[in-house]
Amino acid sequence: MTRPRPGTLSMAAAIAVVAVLWAWGAHALWTSVALPSLDLPDLDPHDYFSDSFLERSATYERFLTVLSLLATVALVAVLALYARFGERLTRESAAGRVGTGLLLAMLGFAIVWLATVPFDLAALWWERRYGVSHQDYIPHLVNSFLTLGSEFVFICIGFALMMGLAGALRRWWWLAAVPAFAALALAFVFVSPYLIPDTSPVENPRLLAEARAIERIEGVPESRLRVQEVHEFTDAPNAASTGLGPSRTVILWDTLLRDFSPAEVRLVLAHEVGHLAHDDQLRRVGWMALFLVPALGLIALLTRRRGGLARPEAVPLALLILVVAQLVAAPLLNTAYRREEAAADWAALETTREPATDRDLMQGLAEKSLSDPDPPALVYALYEDHPTIMQRIALSRAWEERHPGGAVP
Repeated sequence: MTRPRPGTLSMAAAIAVVAVLWAWGAHALWTSVALPSLDLPDLDPHDYFSDSFLERSATYERFLTVLSLLATVALVAVLALYARFGERLTRESAAGRVGTGLLLAMLGFAIVWLATVPFDLAALWWERRYGVSHQDYIPHLVNSFLTLGSEFVFICIGFALMMGLAGALRRWWWLAAVPAFAALALAFVFVSPYLIPDTSPVENPRLLAEARAIERIEGVPESRLRVQEVHEFTDAPNAASTGLGPSRTVILWDTLLRDFSPAEVRLVLAHEVGHLAHDDQLRRVGWMALFLVPALGLIALLTRRRGGLARPEAVPLALLILVVAQLVAAPLLNTAYRREEAAADWAALETTREPATDRDLMQGLAEKSLSDPDPPALVYALYEDHPTIMQRIALSRAWEERHPGGAVP
């Protein structure tokens, strides 16, 4: 009988410990969301939207979904070819181990961008055709290229970190990389409000007073309130919350302020403040860290034949593994994100106590963005990180049933 080697046993034990900690972390993140157990009513979209809108929105999103699937196939195909042949480029480089790895990472990212540009432009054409976007093609392409520059910086930092740790720690570098990436993500969340273009402080005293009142109700310190000018590019409304500590910021698109009533804007404010109250930015970093544990572990395992990630030859393959891991994990992460969004919706209802206004808001958001209120299940699982519009309307109905007579007249 052959006895297992001691090193094999110690590795198996270490992986078992990591798996237990991973499961505990996932359970903690999932259960930390402040959302009561709800039995949402089954609503008919035709009771809230016209037949013509439902047909138009379904057609609009169907094309974008097919385009996204084709772009994904192209992305994986290009990365697979790069993983197969990209290592040959190391023979032409004199930039050293890490420098060559960074060059390969940037080159791979640039190839991916070029491969997906046709699909991006096709999506813009479709959005312009339906009046959702007003942006011209050349400015859009320029903005996309400029965005690529900031992503290059992130790619360089990420691969320099991974290659450095792989060179120092060898087999277990991926475990050390996870907290390092989490720290970088926290730093990015902190500075992210200052990187968003075309924003200005909210000067409307009524809106400021409502924001401060909502923050007091939801137990959140005062945050920065900004307006982003987007009307030149789109009529779609949106809002976001980001930042940590003194940088915590709520951003409202000017299209939202222009086209929606003060009561509807107040609900959006309460939703975004709910994200801040629930520390959802920190939770997102936690989910990212959990994703990286198996993703980086796979990279460490599958790049061994090329010398591990300490060697630049492994970088093209590492890019492919990372992207495929993201695609596989997306439906699971979307499930967690939808739960956070539902909790923010519930917090907004608890704060404003205006379910009827909430339903008007959801209808308006769908109509302005031409969003399918009840998309197919596959599209919902793969791409939606928010509940569907019909689920959000159903949530307001569920709140009403729990608070009979509690709604604002």
